[in-house]
Amino acid sequence: MIVVKRPEEIKKMRRAGQVAAMALRRTMDAVHPGVNLLELARIAEDAIREEGATPSFKGNGGFPASLCLSVNDEVVHGIPHDRTLVPGDIVSIDVGAYLDGYHGDTAATAPVGEIAPEVRELLEVTQKALEAGVSEARIGGRLGDISAAVQQVAEAHGYGVVRELVGHGIGRAVWEDPQVPNFGSPGRGVRLQEGMTICIEPMINLGTKDIDVDDDGWTVRTRDGRPSAHFEHTVAVGATPDILTVV
Repeated sequence: MIVVKRPEEIKKMRRAGQVAAMALRRTMDAVHPGVNLLELARIAEDAIREEGATPSFKGNGGFPASLCLSVNDEVVHGIPHDRTLVPGDIVSIDVGAYLDGYHGDTAATAPVGEIAPEVRELLEVTQKALEAGVSEARIGGRLGDISAAVQQVAEAHGYGVVRELVGHGIGRAVWEDPQVPNFGSPGRGVRLQEGMTICIEPMINLGTKDIDVDDDGWTVRTRDGRPSAHFEHTVAVGATPDILTVV
């Protein structure tokens, strides 16, 4: 069931989204060669708790960490561990914050020092795919308009669009209806209405769209071992799209 939010609820979601965005920015700023994933996780959790919020992901469904850190060929759901980043790596940072009964969820992929030109282009295109999807989150449109916009940008560059993992509704729960795929057909799917709140999150691979899950049951990686990028915003549907995960 899709839960349409009242204006006062969206106001609370905006505050949770701002906390998540602030924590993401602080973590992104700390990315550099030589930083350890556990240190990045500490920075994010401290930033969230300083605002009186709690990490959305910690313990949710059994996930053991305060955020997801996915390196290179890891698509999403990477568990922070004792790994030091080196020049040429990329790290996808997925942050959720829970405040006053509501969640905000956002993600971005950061370069570690100088990265290969083809990987930098992957990051740039994935961010553009997110922007294209967000631009379609308008009253009267269809969910498929968002999905198709993301897919068109990514596949125009020959990238693989992950099928098994999708965006989602968000609110009192971090994962709500509807699912928001990164592929689809315009004019299809649920009609978008004011007060719907969704997470749009392209997960785009440099090579194949196919993925596997590690033995830890969480970490998703590309089947061909090539890099993957992930960007995400929490968005409220309106006459114009309203991004809730900005500072």
